[in-house]
Amino acid sequence: MSASKLSNRPSTNLANLRKQASGCTACNLYKHATQTVFGEGPAHARVLMIGEQPGDQEDRQGHPFVGPAGMLLNKALAAAGMDRKQIYVTNIVKHFKFEPRGKRRIHKKPTALEISACRPWLDAEIAAVRPQVVVLLGATAAQSVLGRHFRVTEKRGCWVPSKFAPYVLATVHPSALLRAPDEKTRHEEFERFVEDLRQVADLIERREAA
Repeated sequence: MSASKLSNRPSTNLANLRKQASGCTACNLYKHATQTVFGEGPAHARVLMIGEQPGDQEDRQGHPFVGPAGMLLNKALAAAGMDRKQIYVTNIVKHFKFEPRGKRRIHKKPTALEISACRPWLDAEIAAVRPQVVVLLGATAAQSVLGRHFRVTEKRGCWVPSKFAPYVLATVHPSALLRAPDEKTRHEEFERFVEDLRQVADLIERREAA
């Protein structure tokens, strides 16, 4: 089933969406990926986080954010006072795009066509969860949702208007921290990432107290 057929058979049930997405052939990525990696988390999570695409471990295990970047995200969320189990996590693209390099599979950035082909799944997830806060992890996710002219470097950690949720914030993808050139830089960037996430935690806490 292609993502485009969602318009004819809309669903607000995540289980149904996940089942439909498992057979998605809207672009050619499904031909090489192990499986579709759909979003996971509470059906009505207050916070929904969006990354770019599954990585090697996500593709093998069938779950989002379970590789090294996912482990770092979990650590940052805990440091910010948030529980990963209370958050819905997903990606713009649901299949792993890679190029083989020896025995390794190296991440390759999805094209605009591949992002567009997968977009109906993301829109359906957001419509089903109806989060209060959407957190965009990295430039690909941010530009896909907020427009190609959006720059994370300029608006990182700022609340930006969007039709997708009352509150939307863009920050870096945790994989960017893993590419830091040295331990000192990695530590500084991790602390900055935690500060971005802490804004989300503080907002949710204020709304719960209101």
